[in-house]
Amino acid sequence: MTDRLVFAHQTLGQRVLFGSGLAAVNVAAEVDRLGADTVMVITGGHDRDFAARVAHQVKATLLYDDVAPHVPLEKAEKARAAAEEHGVDLVVCVGGGSAIGLAKAIALTSRLPIIAVPTTYAGSEATNVWGITEASHKTTGVDDGVLPVSVIYDAELTLSLSVELSVASGLNALAHCVDSLWAPRADPINAAMAAEGIRALSAGLSALNTDPRDLRGREQTQYGAYLSAVAFSSAGSGLHHKICHVLGGAYDLPHAQTHATVLPYVLAFNAPAAPEAASRIATALGHSDALEGLNQLRKVLKAPVALRDYGLKETDLAEAADLILKVIPPSNPRNVTQQDLLTLLHGAWSGADL
Repeated sequence: MTDRLVFAHQTLGQRVLFGSGLAAVNVAAEVDRLGADTVMVITGGHDRDFAARVAHQVKATLLYDDVAPHVPLEKAEKARAAAEEHGVDLVVCVGGGSAIGLAKAIALTSRLPIIAVPTTYAGSEATNVWGITEASHKTTGVDDGVLPVSVIYDAELTLSLSVELSVASGLNALAHCVDSLWAPRADPINAAMAAEGIRALSAGLSALNTDPRDLRGREQTQYGAYLSAVAFSSAGSGLHHKICHVLGGAYDLPHAQTHATVLPYVLAFNAPAAPEAASRIATALGHSDALEGLNQLRKVLKAPVALRDYGLKETDLAEAADLILKVIPPSNPRNVTQQDLLTLLHGAWSGADL
């Protein structure tokens, strides 16, 4: 018999609570369950009102909102000092990747538990991956100590997220799924979760795009984002994420939009060398071809098109290719040369048709 199953899969332990309109109740219950006395609530800008309500409800010691994309080291050190000064024993983070990333930076050195309340589809809440940027260089790592012990999903909290940002964030999650199919630790379990994640995200984003107030579409998108993060956390970081982490850290590009823009170019590059993964992606998108299915979805959603729209300069591309080449995972289905990266990056920079 051929194609025997031989693999090692690790599942991360985490409590997940879903429920539209239930976030405040669920956060309070989790704080009580964990027996916390001194709570620090971290929030991003547009989530402050809800975070303040939660902070009041759980009698938080500190409501903290000094967050920034890609977690600059100076922001991390300032937040760590604040947590230590106030004797914090639990961190609750409300927001997207920036707020959750800052909570992880605190946990990385303090080992404090985290309750995450995501209000975007970034997926960081379900991974044990941390990232900190210093001197335009983003360093990422894996540490189980930064995995939130509880995640509270509430689609109502995403209603303030515009359709444009929802699409970028949701396609970022879809990129987690795609990358999980050829990342260093790809296996049949995270491949199954990735495929279901692609299906849910495609359906959810399409519904959300048609009616932004429809909670069912936003719930499906949250569900898909969770699956994408679990698959990504298990499979590891593939070509797509290596590219985007370099671009985000070195050139301060917006996280979700960068992922949404780069994804079709990585898929076009890898799909011919990964037919099984491409078939899974196509089926999940309800199309006969993975790239055509993705591009069709992107067109309907009016997805981000070109990296030059977000500040990347054409003169940056050669340097970016050099930086990325150093971190390409050996598991990538195709060998990657500097010229390959230049071609891929130029396509993503200009928004060239595929």
